[in-house]
Amino acid sequence: MAIYQRMRQTGELKTRVEQARAMLEACCLCPRSCGANRLAGESGQCHVTRQVVVSSYGPHFREESPLVGRHGSGTIFFTYCNLHCVFCQNYTISQLGEGSPVSSDTLAKIMLSLQERGCHNINLVSPTHVVPHILDALDLAASQGLNLPLVYNTGGYDSQDTLKLLDDIVDIYMPDMKYSDSHSGEQLSGVKDYPKVNRAAVKEMHHQVGDLQIDEQGIAQRGLLVRHLVLPNGLAGTEKTVRFLSREVSPNTYLNIMAQYRPQYQAYNIPPISRAVSAQEFREAIRLARHYGIRRLDKDYAPLPLISS
Repeated sequence: MAIYQRMRQTGELKTRVEQARAMLEACCLCPRSCGANRLAGESGQCHVTRQVVVSSYGPHFREESPLVGRHGSGTIFFTYCNLHCVFCQNYTISQLGEGSPVSSDTLAKIMLSLQERGCHNINLVSPTHVVPHILDALDLAASQGLNLPLVYNTGGYDSQDTLKLLDDIVDIYMPDMKYSDSHSGEQLSGVKDYPKVNRAAVKEMHHQVGDLQIDEQGIAQRGLLVRHLVLPNGLAGTEKTVRFLSREVSPNTYLNIMAQYRPQYQAYNIPPISRAVSAQEFREAIRLARHYGIRRLDKDYAPLPLISS
């Protein structure tokens, strides 16, 4: 039984829905705490008001292997984001607003349809700014038989208060750890405090769900899965990230070090990130993770071809 089913049966899930919705009145869902009254139509930093916007959904086979299995990860791509990454490969969704508004009832039906198609989980992509909408739909879907693990697939800029609302609801946390340097976070994603907020969020996520648990079929059931995208010229701060994970979270953290960075969106005009990652840069990131004792590196998520070093 998915953990949120127990919460629904006790009535706690509905309580969390109400608590999350109240946060929209002077929005403090993410660490920006922009204060927009989204219930009254103000959109704030994320451009979303009282109705969730979905870009696409369906079985996805390009996620990490413990999520994909044989039948795919049931991804729902939410429109807009609480980060403004200048190199986002999905910028038409996250920055330009590609998608359509849907009701909670429709979102619940989407979740149920992914279960009916055999997906191994419900993978919520860029969920931070729409947590109340997700919880409302989840309550409806769970009452109609949804019982798949819930994956919180986030850019990693998440507030403690919102994460605590998700305790005993989210089964698998999959945050990015984008930067170890606040200057990089400000210049490339528009937030000054990314490393501090991100590390606190990852620690809270691990506190809630622990290390990633994988069943005998190789499918993730619960736990933390971290993504770290290698950036050109060391801008991702890989050494500090893997050291933090090993020493302050767990050396058994499941870590996907990703090599597929290519300049997208505005990155072509920013010299430090206007090229692809080199093979040497990627090899060095892997070496650092092993050096600091990270035991579980994802090896099945094939990157795009690297530029020669």
